[in-house]
Amino acid sequence: MSIAAGGFTVMEAEDDYVEYVPVAKRRALEAQKILQRKGKSSSLEEDPEKAKLAEAKPSLLVKATQLKRDQPEISPTEQMVQQEKEMIEHLSDRKTLMSVRELAKGITYSEPLLTGWKPPLPIRRMSRKQCDLIRKQWHIIVDGEDILPPIKNFKDMRFPDPILKMLKAKGIVQPTPIQVQGLPVVLAGRDMIGIAFTGSGKTLVFVLPMIMVALQEEMMMPIAHGEGPFGLIVCPSRELARQTYEVIEQFLVPMREAGYPELRALLCIGGVDMRSQVEVVRKGVHIVVATPGRLKDMLAKKKMNLDNCRYLTLDEADRLVDLGFEDDIREVFDHFKAQRQTLLFSATMPTKIQNFARSALVKPITVNVGRAGAANLDVIQEVEYVKQEAKIVYLLECLQKTPPPVLIFCENKADVDDIHEYLLLKGVEAVAIHGGKDQEEREYAISSFKAGKKDVLVATDVASKGLDFPDIQHVINYDMPAEIENYVHRIGRTGRCGKTGIATTFINKNQSETTLLDLKHLLQEAKQRIPPVLAELNDPMEDIEAIASASGVKGCAYCGGLGHRIRDCPKLEHQKSMQIASSRRDYFGSGGYRGEI
Repeated sequence: MSIAAGGFTVMEAEDDYVEYVPVAKRRALEAQKILQRKGKSSSLEEDPEKAKLAEAKPSLLVKATQLKRDQPEISPTEQMVQQEKEMIEHLSDRKTLMSVRELAKGITYSEPLLTGWKPPLPIRRMSRKQCDLIRKQWHIIVDGEDILPPIKNFKDMRFPDPILKMLKAKGIVQPTPIQVQGLPVVLAGRDMIGIAFTGSGKTLVFVLPMIMVALQEEMMMPIAHGEGPFGLIVCPSRELARQTYEVIEQFLVPMREAGYPELRALLCIGGVDMRSQVEVVRKGVHIVVATPGRLKDMLAKKKMNLDNCRYLTLDEADRLVDLGFEDDIREVFDHFKAQRQTLLFSATMPTKIQNFARSALVKPITVNVGRAGAANLDVIQEVEYVKQEAKIVYLLECLQKTPPPVLIFCENKADVDDIHEYLLLKGVEAVAIHGGKDQEEREYAISSFKAGKKDVLVATDVASKGLDFPDIQHVINYDMPAEIENYVHRIGRTGRCGKTGIATTFINKNQSETTLLDLKHLLQEAKQRIPPVLAELNDPMEDIEAIASASGVKGCAYCGGLGHRIRDCPKLEHQKSMQIASSRRDYFGSGGYRGEI
């Protein structure tokens, strides 16, 4: 309401009228408020009641400060040990070697599948001290519950005569350390993690008990058409699967001839017509040796089932997981209808694989001959600094060190083809093998090299895992592999079954310092000559010996390398980048198909 007076309009004071405050005054008021907040502590001292309230309700910031103050001081070493522990736990939590059905239904098995096999009475009566003495003598480390006593000869293992005669014919008179302890464990039906250097006779540890299981099942109830298998062996490469299959056949033939029931084995690999494999299954098959890809196909297409399978071996188990076959193996596990005896074997079995395995194995026994990931002591390791451009020329000089056969390893397929072509031009009888060649070429290369028709085999790591070539005197690493595990597998192709071999490795500035430090420590462990180029490297591991003693893990817990800790692991970095790449592939819709090597 307004009243006009003398030409002026007078506004009545309104209740909601707010006086305009200038900017300068507003700033002065804000500054005053801040000063008041700061001065609260002095006012609290004056007012004891306010002080009590403040004490009763401390701020979150105060609480956090108090917690930090109350925590005990952690040394940098303890902090690093804690970090490593968390990393390993994170890795093992993510991977559990169990089928989806078992995980979903919460199925766990508490007791192992016992076979009824028992060693002779004198061996059963051996005291614990006697058993430990034998293990110490053979450098065997065991871990687990109710461990079977070691047996020093094949006769006491109660194998049939045809098997014992075949072993003798092959020149195998006495068991190797892994067989001394491993065979009794497997024959008794126990789950097992077997770790031993390459060329130590691991194959017989799972092949012979598998034949015994199949024989026992066949004698109890003969196999019908379309049934089987009773035993399954999964290998990472076709060549290793074929080699294992041939070892099994060597024992099955004399058993058939001796009048035992006929046992059928099947080689189930890619690159071969599936129809021929399905024909064997239709007759009824006892033992299957397979690569993950083809096995998965056969099971998915209902050409074969694992309803009666009660014996599973993962050969080169760490390699199967590294190559990305982990999900394929889990799918294979889904086809088992009941409990099985599970065995894992490898030359390199780092902590992460052992944790991964223990999740599915029932009361497993770990049999370890030498450190997991250690190099074979029968191999003389020579490391030479060769410039990248001079490597191919120097290769010819290296071939003169020993008579053939010689194995040359490269990191990639293109190098294999280049070296193969170069050697042929220089008149060297050479063959080559890598994952890009078709099955026929691969089989020709392996068979002609094994038969002694060819002097040199040039290969990628496809030939480094588990393959047994007779009398190889020399292995040349044209490229030093990025992961020390691959180096151990490669040089293990020589110095097998007690014989001595030479391994020559070319190194230069192309290799990472971590890889070279791993190599340096491996040479030190095997008491080999260390070249000046490696001796001069600045070694951080010497400064963190305290961490190794505090954590109980020497070197890397992920890959077994001695020259670095898990946080610097090149293999772990590679796995992470692979996972990121595969997730991007899935996101952009380009094929998720992975070829079998």
